[in-house]
Amino acid sequence: LIQMNRFMWEDVERGIYRKNKRVRTVLKFENVLKVSSKNINYNNKNQFLDFLAIESHEMTDKTQEMNLVFSDDLILKVSAEVIEVTLDDQGVPWDTEVKPKHKNL
Repeated sequence: LIQMNRFMWEDVERGIYRKNKRVRTVLKFENVLKVSSKNINYNNKNQFLDFLAIESHEMTDKTQEMNLVFSDDLILKVSAEVIEVTLDDQGVPWDTEVKPKHKNL
């Protein structure tokens, strides 16, 4: 399970809200075999991870590798038997002044 604050791009793109919104959300992975990371400093409790995308690859042993890509080349690698992922928004969205901007988007 990974809990994060998600920018609600779908509302901005559809013009539903005049203000930018965020919502707390949970990303849940099933059938996980292994988790590893690249460039993440676990000692820095104030490090902000800006989630961008999930890339997936089937491995030679037929397991699945999913890379959770964050800005600044930070990666969480999740190995699983099959891809089974759920994103579930929790609670009420709130207004935010900041709309994310990324160099690699």
